[in-house]
Amino acid sequence: MTGHRSSHPSFPNDPSALEAAISALLDQIQRSAIRAPIAGLDDTAREFRIITLLADGADHMAAHEAIKREWPVVAPLPFGQDLNTAINAQPKTGSDARAILRGTDPEDDATRARVAAIRDLADKAQVLELADQDEIITPAFLAACETPEDPAIVSEFVHLGSRRAELAGRILIEQSDILIAVWDGAGTVNPGGTGHTARLALEAGIPVMWLNPADLSRTLIVKTPEALADRCDAMTATSDDMAGIDELVLACMSLPPPTEPGAMAGIAALQDCKWRDQSSLITHPYRRIEAIFGEKRIGQKLASVKMKNERPDQITTGSAEAMLDAIGSIGRDAGGANQKAVADKIAIEVMPRFAWANGIAAWLSNSYRSGMVINFTMGALAIVAGVLYLPLVDTSQKWIFAGIEFAFLIGILLNTMIGQRSRFHGRWLETRRVAEYLRHSPVLFALGIARPSSAWPKVLRSVWPEWYAKMLARKMGLPEVRIDKHYLREAAGVLNDHFVIPQRDYHLAKSERLHRAHHSIERFAEAMFALAVLGVAIYLAAFGASQFGLIDQALVDKGAKWFTVLAVALPTISGAFAAIGYFGDFDRFADVSQLTGERLQELAARIEQYQHLPEERMSYSQLADLVRAADETTFAEIQAWQAVFSGKRTTVPA
Repeated sequence: MTGHRSSHPSFPNDPSALEAAISALLDQIQRSAIRAPIAGLDDTAREFRIITLLADGADHMAAHEAIKREWPVVAPLPFGQDLNTAINAQPKTGSDARAILRGTDPEDDATRARVAAIRDLADKAQVLELADQDEIITPAFLAACETPEDPAIVSEFVHLGSRRAELAGRILIEQSDILIAVWDGAGTVNPGGTGHTARLALEAGIPVMWLNPADLSRTLIVKTPEALADRCDAMTATSDDMAGIDELVLACMSLPPPTEPGAMAGIAALQDCKWRDQSSLITHPYRRIEAIFGEKRIGQKLASVKMKNERPDQITTGSAEAMLDAIGSIGRDAGGANQKAVADKIAIEVMPRFAWANGIAAWLSNSYRSGMVINFTMGALAIVAGVLYLPLVDTSQKWIFAGIEFAFLIGILLNTMIGQRSRFHGRWLETRRVAEYLRHSPVLFALGIARPSSAWPKVLRSVWPEWYAKMLARKMGLPEVRIDKHYLREAAGVLNDHFVIPQRDYHLAKSERLHRAHHSIERFAEAMFALAVLGVAIYLAAFGASQFGLIDQALVDKGAKWFTVLAVALPTISGAFAAIGYFGDFDRFADVSQLTGERLQELAARIEQYQHLPEERMSYSQLADLVRAADETTFAEIQAWQAVFSGKRTTVPA
């Protein structure tokens, strides 16, 4: 929610009509949203929230309407709560401003009434305080109150305040599905203003429901910045025709039906899976190939490749415990008591879902990739079995080897059918996206950062992973914390120590291992082919020598069939391993991890520099940019490796 202050020239003297228009609009949004299916999350994902900066005027109206409906009011404040109250109370004197900052009542009756209203709403709201620049803004605010006749001093404060409102407005946009704007339509360039916030929302892919105080008989539904400039492209909703609002709300909340057929399509790919505490032997072939060709030492090559999955009910006391403790302790020395509640919410809502998605994705990955390794292996064995009868039995017993060959071929068909019907490939890509989206989300939540709608990847099929992660982010909302310099420094440490550095080390190590696997498989396949060439050359040399009496012709004839088997088997084995290497795409996968690791290395260095900044030079916006850079790096890596594997579906070896 964004809108003009009560002091704005366009704000009505009698606000009752505006209050009624806001109330009717919220009622219609609620009716529309109730019909939206929320699969995969409990019904609290359908919870209605009003997100507002709690400025006097339209923001207060919307907040009161939300409280009437028992909806949460969420407020990202541009300043610490005391300074925010003082600024929004619009005191006329410096003494009143100082009194408000001290937490006492001002002398002016009108100012005192505004202070009481602001404090009352703040007490009822979930408040995120951006207090990191209060030390700079407070003197500017007091100077503007004490010398309102000096345009330079007032302009300096207005400039600082507008930038903070713009920063809080970005958080509001990121946390919103729809923006309601009470706006006169006069301009969009004033940073932090209503028109500017509406334009930024549209640029971020957030549709705007525009109420103009001069004409409350209709609501304009605007979906693009261009439509905001050309009002004729906006859809109009009236009290008699709310279809446009209904359509918009359903589009924001509903999960489209799956495009893939079968029982495991759509969100069922995650929900309807059986949990497995560890991998099984049938899912190990790919991991064994990666170990044999990717590890350095013999012991590592032959070590167990069994994978144990961390259970959702164990992760908060297992691998995530240190991260949760670190998040829970942010700002504790400076009185950040609410941060423990933030960590607890992450532990309840995010980490079990991450563990489930991560475990399911790991099992699907092993099943899909091992299934293809088995197909390539059985294909090679079928060919070898088809010619192996030559040196062993006469043609009357060839049927035995033909039967073995037939069994391998049937095995390939059955394995392929199981892989396709179970959607191992598609479900792996989908569930892995969910897991990676959730892996780094705790750091985003701790700082009140989320991806706006336009920043989510556009996927042609299977859009549910992005929908699921977005709905969970909405469910998490904003943390109720005060962000100051101390908070920023510790939050930067959590970002680096519990996400950026571990992921950097993981990707660089994986890149090295996969590059080694790629080159080792390539050399092995080349060696097999070279042995085939050598075998044929030896046979030809032996045959030539027998023609000159240098070797017994009977010996050459006896070995001819074995040479034939080798001439078929060795290139076949070479081709099978080359196919495994091509299918696994170790080299491109390694390049993706290498680039990701290098980006994270650069980011880790930037975060470390930020941690060592003097406090007066630290800001929330700087750290937020670093968090968003980490988020973008993660999303770029997901998009890159999905592009590598998206076309490699389970199929017969050809």
